[in-house]
Amino acid sequence: MSYRPLTETTAAAFLADIPAVAARLGGEAGDWTVQEVGDGNLNLVFLVTGPGGGVAAKQALPYVRLVGESWPLPLSRAYYERLALADQARLSPARVPALLHHDDVMALTVMEYLTPHRTLRGALVEGLRYPLLADHMAGFLADTLFFTSDLAVPAVEKKARIAAYLGNTAMCRITEDLIFDEPYFDAPMNHHTPGLEDVVATLRADIPLRLAAQALKARFLAAPEALLHGDLHTGSIMVTADDSRAIDPEFAFYGPIGFDVGMLLANLWMAHFAQAGQRPGVEDGWLLAQAEALWAGFAERFEGHWRNHAPDGEGGTLHALARADAGLLDAAIGAWRAATWSDSLGFAGVEIIRRILGLAHVADFGSIADETLRADCERRALLFARELLVERRNYPNVEAVSRRIATA
Repeated sequence: MSYRPLTETTAAAFLADIPAVAARLGGEAGDWTVQEVGDGNLNLVFLVTGPGGGVAAKQALPYVRLVGESWPLPLSRAYYERLALADQARLSPARVPALLHHDDVMALTVMEYLTPHRTLRGALVEGLRYPLLADHMAGFLADTLFFTSDLAVPAVEKKARIAAYLGNTAMCRITEDLIFDEPYFDAPMNHHTPGLEDVVATLRADIPLRLAAQALKARFLAAPEALLHGDLHTGSIMVTADDSRAIDPEFAFYGPIGFDVGMLLANLWMAHFAQAGQRPGVEDGWLLAQAEALWAGFAERFEGHWRNHAPDGEGGTLHALARADAGLLDAAIGAWRAATWSDSLGFAGVEIIRRILGLAHVADFGSIADETLRADCERRALLFARELLVERRNYPNVEAVSRRIATA
């Protein structure tokens, strides 16, 4: 069998030959409903329902869907996605969809159909609120990042795990280019809202800003601290009132812990900045409170793992050293929190800038029909992002960030 893209017409017949999937759907293939709903930048996504239930089947395309065949992309990203899903399910099973089947030749991953879930970004654009969101995602981040770090994993095992993801170079290259490089020059696929020309020119000429972005790129390239989701934004989280799941970890690799944290914080902060254009006069601070709760919950849970985790056998390479001395442990945790917070702020800054000036924008701002109003919201976000890269020392904690945003 060779690779071929599935369609709404052919997907049911293909899935019918997979016993576990066919049993979950129930009935016969002719009884199933297939809908292709992939609205992201890269892949096909089929939602398939039958008399017994449903599945979500995600298939990689050999190119970037957002751009077309002129931008080829290896199908191997589907392999790394299902590898990450399996690792995340082992560490945080309640926060990811169940992996049901994978086919590396077809670059196909079949997962639990999350229903009545919807993407968090779309829900936030509509002004919906999810009271458990911050707690759920703080737990996901702490559990997946701590238990794949040197604090929990012996050195030999950690190096083997890093090696398992080393081949996901094409997806890392996308991040390297689109987040750290292209927003800072006139790249061919960049675009921005009319009315931002002055701030665009200023940022591209800003040497301290560009230097800070390159320093963050160096961290991204050379700090394999833990297994990252790699693309954790509000479009890759599915929610209901009492559930939150992280999806689409095809950018997974071992990198700096603050990257995943910063990406999600950035998207919550962008959602707040966009409120002034979506619903003028009704900003209520809920999104800022969620960002505060996300960081606090993540740090508290991560640090709790550090203090309480009793590793089997050799244990984590760094963990054993810190546990030998209570004073050293406290100092190590304090140093970790400060360094990770600084990283998270910087990575949040580059994420905001690239979502406004680069290739892949977000619906939070894009849903604002009035271009003048949209540009004003984006301008405020860009100036704030610049501070996150260049003036991080002004924000020693997440509450300081909230105060700054609230007065922007």
